[in-house]
Amino acid sequence: MTTSSLHQEIKQLIVEALQLEGVDPATISDSDALFGAGLNLDSIDALELATAIARKYDVKVSQDQDTRDAFRSVNHLAEFITMQKRGASSGSPT
Repeated sequence: MTTSSLHQEIKQLIVEALQLEGVDPATISDSDALFGAGLNLDSIDALELATAIARKYDVKVSQDQDTRDAFRSVNHLAEFITMQKRGASSGSPT
């Protein structure tokens, strides 16, 4: 999967999972904040998005700081998913 297609998938997932009516996934910036000033998501949105990402990409989403940092932007989420998939495919223990 290319980086740009992963970014597009993540944007689509954000809109669908959080039921963001009137938000076009194409208008979501790769680098803008998802929480606070960006999309203005809240903690409930974070839980719903974490669940959707875990299901769609079969990755482990935990409460640690690295995971929280991954939810800063679409770019960070794409990197997080890619790293999780690499770790899972290499067979390294988690």
